[in-house]
Amino acid sequence: MKLLRYGAVGAEKPGLLHSDDTLRDLSAHIDDITGDTIDDATLAKLRTVDPASLPIVDGEQRIGACVGNIGKFLCIGLNYSDHAAETGAEIPKHPILFFKANSAIVGPNDDVVMPRGSTQTDWEVELGVVIGKEAKYVSKENALDHVAGYCIVNDVSERHFQANLTGQWTKGKSCDTFGPTGPWLVTRDEIEDPQNLDMSCDVNGKRMQTGNTATMIFTVAEIIEHLSQLFTLHPGDVITTGTPPGVGLGIKPEPIFLKKGDVMELSIQGLGHQRQKVDQDA
Repeated sequence: MKLLRYGAVGAEKPGLLHSDDTLRDLSAHIDDITGDTIDDATLAKLRTVDPASLPIVDGEQRIGACVGNIGKFLCIGLNYSDHAAETGAEIPKHPILFFKANSAIVGPNDDVVMPRGSTQTDWEVELGVVIGKEAKYVSKENALDHVAGYCIVNDVSERHFQANLTGQWTKGKSCDTFGPTGPWLVTRDEIEDPQNLDMSCDVNGKRMQTGNTATMIFTVAEIIEHLSQLFTLHPGDVITTGTPPGVGLGIKPEPIFLKKGDVMELSIQGLGHQRQKVDQDA
C-alpha cells in the first residue's frame, strides 16, 4: 500500500494512493497515519479494504509528511561508499548517527526555506525507513520485520552551520523545513529489496545525484540492529539512511549550493517523487 496524508498543515487526513492514481480517503478506517496506526495488525486490516470503495479526494491537495507525530528523527551519515569517497572521508567502522529536530519535518512538496545567514544549503536524497514495531536488541536477520514501510527524505543540510558552528552535525541539519518526508509511506511488502533501489536528485532540471541503495556501507537491517542495541526504536520513528554522491559540497572544483528560487526534485524507485522550491528567510 501507498499511504499518505493530505490537507493543510496541522490538519492532514489519512489517505491511500489507489492503483488508478486517484487519492482515496481513509478517514473512515483510521484517524491518521502515525506510530499508533502502522503496526502489522492495522496494516493487515487496511489491506482488506477495497480501495475502489474509498471516497475519491477531488481537487489539488497539499501532501503532508507521510507519517504524523514522528517520534525520533534519526539520521545516518556517510553511509554510501561513493559519497564518502567524494567527500574524502574515511569509511566509518560503525553507523554515524545524528538527529534532525522534528520541527524540520515538512511535506514532500513544501518550500524549503533557508535560514538567515545561510550560504551553503545543500541537497541529499535519502531512503527513509519508518519503524512499525518496537525494536530493542534485534538482530539484522529479523530487523526488517520491525519496519512498517519506506519513504523519501530530503536531508537538507546547511554545510557552514554543520561544520563550523561548533558541536555536532545537528546544527546544520535541523533548520525549519530541512526534512521533507514522503509523499508516500510504501509498506514493506511492496519493496522486495531495500538494498536495490535507484535514486536521484535534480536541481533546476539538472541531474546532480544518481545512486542506488546497493552502495550503502551499512544496510537497513544492519542500521536497525545497531541502533536497537543503543536505545529502543518505537513505532513512528524515522531513520534516514545516507545519501549517494552528487551533493553540492562534493562538486569540483568549487562546491555549488542552493539559492532562492532553485527547485529540487527527488525520486526513489517505487517510493514516488518530491519537488521543493527554495526560499530564504529575510
